[in-house]
Amino acid sequence: MIVVLTGGTGGAKFVQGLRQIVPPQQVAYIVNTGDDLRWWGLHVSPDVDSILYALAGRLSRERGWGVEADTFECLEIMRQLGQPSWFQLGDRDLATHLLRTQLLSEGSTLAKANADIARRFGIESQVLVMSNERVETRVQTPSAELSFQEYFVRERYAVEVRGVRFDGAEQAKPAPGVIESIMAAEKIILAPSNPVTSIGPILAVPGIRQALQQTPAAIAAISPIIGEAAVSGPAAALMKTQGWPVSIVGIAQAYRDFLDLLVCDIEDADRQHDVEQLGIAVSCTRTLMRSDADKQALARATLEATESAAVTAT
Repeated sequence: MIVVLTGGTGGAKFVQGLRQIVPPQQVAYIVNTGDDLRWWGLHVSPDVDSILYALAGRLSRERGWGVEADTFECLEIMRQLGQPSWFQLGDRDLATHLLRTQLLSEGSTLAKANADIARRFGIESQVLVMSNERVETRVQTPSAELSFQEYFVRERYAVEVRGVRFDGAEQAKPAPGVIESIMAAEKIILAPSNPVTSIGPILAVPGIRQALQQTPAAIAAISPIIGEAAVSGPAAALMKTQGWPVSIVGIAQAYRDFLDLLVCDIEDADRQHDVEQLGIAVSCTRTLMRSDADKQALARATLEATESAAVTAT
């Protein structure tokens, strides 16, 4: 069994590659829900939806989020009706949120609702939310505290960040199957996702980080940083708020209490020794995922390196 912790567009791209080379029944995905939001009365789970669409072959290639070939006519009508429109939901995408909201209103948990949606999409892998309880990523700026989507989408992550917190995390519990999958896994991979706001909320749920420290599985993380810049998104600015250097060393520091292996880009080979001094093995490969071939190559290289790390540890 392979377990993948994931969120964000980088995570979805990696999932697209992994699904091409590993039988779906052998993989469980633990997905961030810290950036879930209520929009037009609907419960939207952006990271979960990206993973569902990636696994179902529906993810938009152009945008990296939402449904392929979607239209936005409802969004335009809502704008004309004076409703907020900065968060873009496509017409086909709406069906997922309508069904999720209906299931939740009928008493389903978030975990069960998303498992139901995954089944209806024909997905054979386990797609596990990190928690059934509300855990909300809050971004602190000089003028206000914002939800993650307000910061990332509405403000286009252009405002100064002074801190990040995960509201509700202390009271949350891991969703059913999360701890069990971590403890039963042979390999665990942290996708090339933002360590603060994509992986951070998952690790903030009590019990998950501890399970990663205790599991016998080999644990690898793929760096979303190349050189001193994020491949995409605000990871660099957010890492600075945590006191981590914006480099593969910072990624290693974020996960050093449980990480066995860091997969980084070949451009960062000169920093390999700095990571190894933290007691973490390093494997350098090409991590940019511009094509389907790139995605599959990174997934394959990560699995092979993780296998080698497991043998070395044994």
